Amino acid sequence: MKKVVIPVVALAACLGLSGCNTPQDRAVGGALLGGATGATIGGLATGRAGGAVAGGVLGAAAGGIIGANTAPPPRRRCAEFEVDAYGDRHCVAWY
Repeated sequence: MKKVVIPVVALAACLGLSGCNTPQDRAVGGALLGGATGATIGGLATGRAGGAVAGGVLGAAAGGIIGANTAPPPRRRCAEFEVDAYGDRHCVAWY
């Protein structure tokens, strides 16, 4: 039972913290989450520390790559407004 509880608690902690990262830190957050998940799966599947290490390394690499490539594009903000005849503001320049 102890073999299952510790990885589940570690994975729950990683999941809880994974939502706190900014778009610039998505690769790091993905690597942490992927490493914890890979280590858990590798350790449970093989029952040895070597399986957990290999799973953690592969999971961290995959999570970092996926996290970096799924970052949303930067948000465009309006730099200059124009007011039409009805009083509505329309953006004419972005930064």
